Amino acid sequence: MNHEAMTDTIIFARDLTRIYPLGVNEVVGLNQVDLMIAAGEFVVLKGASGSGKSTLLSLVAGLDAATRGQLQVAGRDLLRMTESQKTAFRRDVVGMIFQSFNLLPTLSVQENVCLPALLAGVPLADATRRADRLLDWLGMSARRGHRPAQLSGGEMQRTAIARALISQPPLILADEPTGNLDSKNGDMVIERLRDLNREQGHTVVIATHSDQADPFATRFIHLRDGAIQSDQGPC
Repeated sequence: MNHEAMTDTIIFARDLTRIYPLGVNEVVGLNQVDLMIAAGEFVVLKGASGSGKSTLLSLVAGLDAATRGQLQVAGRDLLRMTESQKTAFRRDVVGMIFQSFNLLPTLSVQENVCLPALLAGVPLADATRRADRLLDWLGMSARRGHRPAQLSGGEMQRTAIARALISQPPLILADEPTGNLDSKNGDMVIERLRDLNREQGHTVVIATHSDQADPFATRFIHLRDGAIQSDQGPC
């Protein structure tokens, strides 16, 4: 691969494999995956439960370690990183959005959103300004002082999106982001991810069973049994 091709590639994987030991047996989570995703793409990962979608996202996010292969994200070699380097990588490069929201129940909406920036050393006043801009963009300004238990599912997911964006990462990874939402709130979340991609240039990779993101995809990657079954643009 030439250098020019790599400069536009935000995710590069070759022979990427993740095997989980299970007693005397092994479970293959990902099997010899070769993948290139360019900066600015909106990629939808498809596949049944157990196909490898979440495993792939976890590896790309630096939340899990590959058994073998190559993996570079935003020019960083994840297989050679120390734990402290992975922490910095997750803070600076990747915004993760989960199906389960993962908000801290004792913190307000604003505090949940500010937390990653504060942990990265951003001054409180700057973090608060960033959080308020994001919450306003997501229609959550009136809820900034509420705690997660006082929010609807859609509001919790929009809070989680704001938290994922607070450090202005170039790459957004979303694992079943509409899985716990009704269709109206699910559509709203997908539209915000589309806006991030089209208007702000973030690369977005979504793992989903839903078809809500399909109209906005620049590419579909179908996984089966830990391997890429097909890799195609929109039909």
